[in-house]
Amino acid sequence: MNSIYIENLCKNYGSVKAINNLNLNVHDGEIFGFLGPNGAGKTTTIRVLTTLTRPTSGRISVGGYNVQNESDKVKKVIGVVQQHSSLDRDLTVRENMEFHARIHHLSSSIRNKRITELLEYVELTEYTNKMVDTLSGGMKKKVSIVCSLLHEPKLLFLDEPTVGLDAQARRRLWDLVRRLNKDGTTIFLTTHYIEEAEVLCDRVGIMHHGQLIAVDKPATLREKVGSIVVETLVDNKETHYQFFANREAANNYVKSLPSEVKTVIIRESNLEDVFIEQTGEKVGE
Repeated sequence: MNSIYIENLCKNYGSVKAINNLNLNVHDGEIFGFLGPNGAGKTTTIRVLTTLTRPTSGRISVGGYNVQNESDKVKKVIGVVQQHSSLDRDLTVRENMEFHARIHHLSSSIRNKRITELLEYVELTEYTNKMVDTLSGGMKKKVSIVCSLLHEPKLLFLDEPTVGLDAQARRRLWDLVRRLNKDGTTIFLTTHYIEEAEVLCDRVGIMHHGQLIAVDKPATLREKVGSIVVETLVDNKETHYQFFANREAANNYVKSLPSEVKTVIIRESNLEDVFIEQTGEKVGE
């Protein structure tokens, strides 16, 4: 079954097509990654899927419910962690969770039970009464995530979840995402971090100027351009890239290079290579 079904989705802002005829299915139980540079349409897509923005046209269902006609039902089955924190910095961790639980009309007994469970789940129990503003970036993001999980959503949206985090905090958050998914939560995340999409996601959709230009498993996308890359520096100015199906073919190519080619790197391809081959641009551009 599909957690998300999108058919011919368009979202226009005047003459600007933020989303241009998007067709996509996200399966129950997977971690699906939306990869692309800033301005590609990733956040706009999440805003439409989470009922925050009305589409210009198209058919969209989330959790089996129509986004436009059954928005209240959609909200009950999704959790949303936006790129920018929605936490109240003047409240404690528990007070923030209490506030979010009340928004979802959880009874006092259920509210207290869920808060206790989730704080233990993400190992934040000792920070229950800490002011949010005193926490590290990684801990604040954890609090945002547990606030979004209080009503036990089936589908969790994470918009650029690790932006601004250091490498260690980023990897800890990856572990939490994997754990949530293993425990039954379908996850839809946007990112422009190549490594994040490769290590976390079962499938990846690549967005460019509002269009979905590729979607598949990361390994399959890499295989389509070539699993091995040979980089050669020409005249100490420009790097050339050649793609090969395997390392043997890459090695044979390197042996055939003229002697004046001094700098050669052989490596595995990645999703940024896929993006560049598809668009001629880098993900960060």
